[in-house]
Amino acid sequence: MKILGIDPGLNITGYGLIQIAEVPVPQLFMYGCVRTKAKQPLAERLFKIHTEIKDLITEHKPDVLVMEDIFYAKNIKTAITMGHVRGAVMVAAMDRGISVVEYSPREIKLSVTGNGGASKDQVNFMVQRILKVAEPITPADASDALAAAICHWHRIKFQQ
Repeated sequence: MKILGIDPGLNITGYGLIQIAEVPVPQLFMYGCVRTKAKQPLAERLFKIHTEIKDLITEHKPDVLVMEDIFYAKNIKTAITMGHVRGAVMVAAMDRGISVVEYSPREIKLSVTGNGGASKDQVNFMVQRILKVAEPITPADASDALAAAICHWHRIKFQQ
């Protein structure tokens, strides 16, 4: 099974793909990010995110796409923009026949670190340990995406 985690952002959308084989431990398959330029129009930036995520799905054929659920944002413009990015990612997944699963930021942090209020550094540290990666995962958006994928793996494991 392959689980694609996404950390949606307009400037940087992180992604991370883990694989679960016969040994029921997640293996790091790949990670990275889609970067957009702030000077580009919103539609072009969303299209780039949509296209690159769709290409990732086409190439690596994950079984599911996992991302953070909508969260409360103090800035309404930020919340609306995040909604656009999330929509672009969801459409890319659905266009390729991949189901989308969402978890709250708190649930993802709790699943990976045992603390729903963990910092980005704590999440990155635990993602490294769980996936047995020697170096810190950069950018942090990719680490957050992998955390979402690990959260889904935990959920599946405990439901079985």
